[in-house]
Amino acid sequence: MPRRSRKPHPDEIETLLQNARLRDELEPFVDESLTTISEKLPTQRENEYLSAILAWERAPALPIAEWFEPPLSIPHPDAVSGDELRRVLWDTIHKLFEKRIVLDFTHHLSDRQLYSLIYRDILPAYEKKIDAADNHLHWDCAGDEEAWLRHYADDEERDWWQRQTGKEPPPHEPPPYPRKLPKKPM
Repeated sequence: MPRRSRKPHPDEIETLLQNARLRDELEPFVDESLTTISEKLPTQRENEYLSAILAWERAPALPIAEWFEPPLSIPHPDAVSGDELRRVLWDTIHKLFEKRIVLDFTHHLSDRQLYSLIYRDILPAYEKKIDAADNHLHWDCAGDEEAWLRHYADDEERDWWQRQTGKEPPPHEPPPYPRKLPKKPM
């Protein structure tokens, strides 16, 4: 009995053509890690992955302040009074989130410390600006290993750190400044 070949659906053909276009566009950036990962995915998922990689490669690296039109400028931390600080801080946090910038591990910082961190470290930092609704930049505000171990690491993470370093982690303490920041899951 003759074997019937299945006629491909037009969507399948378009998916394969899109895959070929994406691979051609990515050729200058390809290394063995990209090839190994993408070969294990169904073609549609591979196309999504390759599109994300291409967006990353093409995205400009800009200071975060310049992600805004006009560029986001906030007053120097020394120029903001205690009464005004909370309002300006939360306004800035919400503006950052509108650009899909999520601040993580902030609960050990006072409002003034967090504001200073945004002013000094976050706004001038050059980061890839990728305009994709599902892409969020998570900014780790823990600052150092001790703060992370003291306030955020769970028992398993603290045990792992102790095994790796041979040191005793600092005692766990609840962070002193809990706040509800806008979040996008990692």
